[in-house]
Amino acid sequence: MPADHVLATGETHQIRDYLQEAFSRVGLHWEDWVEADPALVHPIDVGQLIGNPSRAKKSLGWVPEVSFPRLVQMMVDSQLKRLKTPR
Repeated sequence: MPADHVLATGETHQIRDYLQEAFSRVGLHWEDWVEADPALVHPIDVGQLIGNPSRAKKSLGWVPEVSFPRLVQMMVDSQLKRLKTPR
């Protein structure tokens, strides 16, 4: 039976990190556009969630090639391209 692999960077980021990267890509400050509802904020009861890529590195020789900031930029650019493309 083949082994499952987690393809992850081993890094952890907060949603704030994502917002900062995404909004800055389009020249905006996320704080001007995002509002947090304190009623929806709750402590994480499962501990820190982070992918461990060690098995993929060991058995596949896989290592992440795209940084977190670059990944967010690619996501934003892809969405902007979709918005500009006529249907």
